[in-house]
Amino acid sequence: MRKVVNYFRSLLLWELFCGLALTGKYLFARKITVQYPDEKTPMSNRFRGLHALRRYPNGEERCIACKLCEAVCPALAITIESEQRADGTRRTTRYDIDLTKCIFCGFCEESCPVDSIVETRVFEYHGEQRGDLYMTKDKLLAVGDKFEKQIAEDRARDARYR
Repeated sequence: MRKVVNYFRSLLLWELFCGLALTGKYLFARKITVQYPDEKTPMSNRFRGLHALRRYPNGEERCIACKLCEAVCPALAITIESEQRADGTRRTTRYDIDLTKCIFCGFCEESCPVDSIVETRVFEYHGEQRGDLYMTKDKLLAVGDKFEKQIAEDRARDARYR
């Protein structure tokens, strides 16, 4: 009996009419389109976007050149070189991230003991050439300086939930 029912359903194109009924149901429904540049959808404060290097309030860079972020990066996108300063502390001379290799996993951010490297909520960036997506230390510090207020607010919000 089941075979006969299936035969008549296939003969009468039952699945096609079910699909058309579903399409017709949503044809006149209110649309939920967002007009992107003018309207923006809500974003999580833990969104992982453009990388940034942070500074302490006195202006000194936070990175202590421990190279944990370089070691933990699964895509090998981070390159760090460091040297010892006159006061005995170690700081980076080169901190590069190749965003064409980066998979935005957030491991670098999680491994940093001084909260130096962070991934901001900035997703509106692009590169017209490969070199534009190669973030040097100066570019990373500039991004950190520009978005420090937002980064600090996100960090404070995350600390409350831990």
